[in-house]
Amino acid sequence: MAYVITEDCLGCGTCAGECPAGAIKEGDIYKIDQDECLQCGACIDNCPAGAIVEK
Repeated sequence: MAYVITEDCLGCGTCAGECPAGAIKEGDIYKIDQDECLQCGACIDNCPAGAIVEK
């Protein structure tokens, strides 16, 4: 299962701060580097906008 950040991203950075692998990168909206992602779900649990979904 892979996770992606949708256009609903607020750009707050909460997900990046919670990612134990450092797989979330800043941009216009944040992006998850699939090669680095541990698929732990910490980002989903902490996104205030609900912008992270399973791919």
